[in-house]
Amino acid sequence: MGLASSNDFPDPLTLSPIRKVHIVLAGILFIFNSAFGSSLPSGAHDAIADSFHLAHDDTKLVLLNSLYLVGFAIGPLIFGPLSEHVGRRPVLIGTFSGYIIFTMACALSPNFPALLVFRLLCGLNAASPNAVLGGLYADILDNPQTRGIAMALFMVVTGFGPQLAPLVSGFVSTVSWRWTFWVGLAAAGVGYPFILFIPETYVPVLKKRHARRLAKAGKQEQNGCNTIESQGPGHRGDGILSIFMRPFVMIAKEPVLLFASLFMGFTYAMFYLYFQAYPIIFQSKTPISGKNIGLDQSLNFLADLYGLSPGVAGLAFLPISVGALVAFSLFLLYGSYHSKAVKENKAWAMLEEYRRLPLAALGAPLLPIALFWLGWSSKLSIHPVVPMMSGLFFGIGYILIFMAMINYLTDAYKQYSASAQAAASTLRSCLAVCLPLATNPMYGELGINWASSLLAFIAILLAVIPFVFIKYGQWIRSRSPFSQRVMKGELTERPAETVV
Repeated sequence: MGLASSNDFPDPLTLSPIRKVHIVLAGILFIFNSAFGSSLPSGAHDAIADSFHLAHDDTKLVLLNSLYLVGFAIGPLIFGPLSEHVGRRPVLIGTFSGYIIFTMACALSPNFPALLVFRLLCGLNAASPNAVLGGLYADILDNPQTRGIAMALFMVVTGFGPQLAPLVSGFVSTVSWRWTFWVGLAAAGVGYPFILFIPETYVPVLKKRHARRLAKAGKQEQNGCNTIESQGPGHRGDGILSIFMRPFVMIAKEPVLLFASLFMGFTYAMFYLYFQAYPIIFQSKTPISGKNIGLDQSLNFLADLYGLSPGVAGLAFLPISVGALVAFSLFLLYGSYHSKAVKENKAWAMLEEYRRLPLAALGAPLLPIALFWLGWSSKLSIHPVVPMMSGLFFGIGYILIFMAMINYLTDAYKQYSASAQAAASTLRSCLAVCLPLATNPMYGELGINWASSLLAFIAILLAVIPFVFIKYGQWIRSRSPFSQRVMKGELTERPAETVV
């Protein structure tokens, strides 16, 4: 799609560097609050349970995070297409306002069912940046390297925010569980002015507004701007139903998308399972069947080994955050190495599979290492810092996998990548809803050692996916319908959008 040449046309690519920094920062603040809110109740489980007369190990408490993630599963399918109809700005402002309102509603909840409903609505609004920010950054950043760094920061924040929330809520909930959400509201309030003043950046919407202004002034646009072009894979007569159905069609017909989504989905589900598993291991003591915990042979031994306070137990998440920063550094180093190889016209660097997938191949083995470490070092004879440090490997692996896979899907599907990413986002959010619900039963029946090991064995099976993609990805894509259309160059549009 060509940009208008009229001097009056507000081309987002020509925004000042300061304005672009403002937009990138606004997006990062939104995704931070979105990620922060996803695990905000984790450190306040006991206080919430006591307030609403629930058992500390009641599965209903898992719904505080899981329903939020249900919103994450639904939201991208709504807000992505909506942002392409009304623009990025109204969607981001409207959903961030909704997030603020429902976070306040959580703090004022009169009963537990109301709290669950408000958490669902919080998650629905918080899902907006997952669908919109990749496109927002593509609107204003035409340099792939700069855009890649912005997206890498975006992904690091998605990993960092949920780790900070249990630490904050663990300490704050000692005053009142409601203060957990008041703190979340305060954090959102800091970011709200940045969101409120972002400009519109979506070119078709800007063209439409420009044409309307010209029409209202009785003018004619000589370069044809009064004829509004549509953008996106659906511009060739696709109906709205076809656009909304495309993610589901793609995940059924594209093996690369299906297995990449399963790999990211399991990794993402593990990320949120930790918010249920860490309290079992590090926090308050709740009697469960402990036959496999590796401490003694008493079936009534307490599986939560260390009995730390919620605030101190929240410190267990810090190594994951450190791992995320290490992963970001590795991303930059590999990006520099790959860019140098491209400039030198090395054959391997020209293949899509080598642009990011080696990072996933590096991160994939780190997940089972982290899980085995956590499971078999959680003993009273071992200081709690030792199992906590397993999070360093998990954080590195988790972020590397996401950075690599999300960028790979964008590279592989180009103009179809918005639909591909929407499908991947929905599938991983569904898995993140379901797997944490099994945490208490799984750790209760198998114990900490073998529950963690079972997850590690699954991680080993899935770890082969990036290696298979590196070796056979191009061959698989050449035989997949959507990939064939991209490879044949049937679509020539602006840089693909990303839904994270």
